[in-house]
Amino acid sequence: MKILMRILMALSLGMVVFNAVQIDWQDPLAERSDVAVIGVMAALCAFLLLLLLMLSKKISKKIKS
Repeated sequence: MKILMRILMALSLGMVVFNAVQIDWQDPLAERSDVAVIGVMAALCAFLLLLLLMLSKKISKKIKS
């Protein structure tokens, strides 16, 4: 499970980088860039949720022992 979490976190960071490259920084809310901005925000949310899941698993493991 720990390996899968790290793979998913790496994929989400890869999606952030890919979508950040697609953004037109002169007009980030333009017609083409809006999908990339949404993709960056979604990938960052996924990364944070996976990070919270990892932390909660560590806490529950410490409580059990």
